[in-house]
Amino acid sequence: MGSVKDYFSSLGTGISSLVKGMGVTGKEFLTKKVTEEYPDHRKEFEYAAPRFRAKLQFIYEADGRNRCTACGTCQRNCPNGTISITTKMVDMPDGKKKRKLDSYLYDLGSCTFCELCVTTCPFDAIEFTNDFEQAVFTREKLVQKLNYLPEQPNDPAPKPGTPVKPAAAPAPKAAPAAPKADDSENKKEN
Repeated sequence: MGSVKDYFSSLGTGISSLVKGMGVTGKEFLTKKVTEEYPDHRKEFEYAAPRFRAKLQFIYEADGRNRCTACGTCQRNCPNGTISITTKMVDMPDGKKKRKLDSYLYDLGSCTFCELCVTTCPFDAIEFTNDFEQAVFTREKLVQKLNYLPEQPNDPAPKPGTPVKPAAAPAPKAAPAAPKADDSENKKEN
């Protein structure tokens, strides 16, 4: 007799479950539908989360200079070699040589978006944007040069053909004053 009772019990549970599910479906069927026409109205909506990491970019100052000093910290910390930095040595007006950024290549196709390059940059020169539309047809287009702006006329490198002025002789520094002995220590020794 227990099998007939179990049969009708499970049948009742199944029917109540079906009614609950149909109720949820019926409510959704009657609610107003919202259709976002994504490609046409992409400026009106923010589709990516504010902290979404999509693409690496330089932070440019108001005068058009980037903050990168070509130290290579981001390249060393990248776990899979996404960043490739090439530098050049330039002569400064004071006669010294300085390393300068020549090209900063970023491979979006092999980036793991771990943000180690951004967090370890000592000059806060790079950041991730949340522009998620990065679809291209070939992998070669995923390799991007981040320092795409031309060099500024007032950059530290002198123009070719300009004479380099010798650096002014540094003024002699005064010798540091000797620290005074503490009177309380002298009294204890006596």
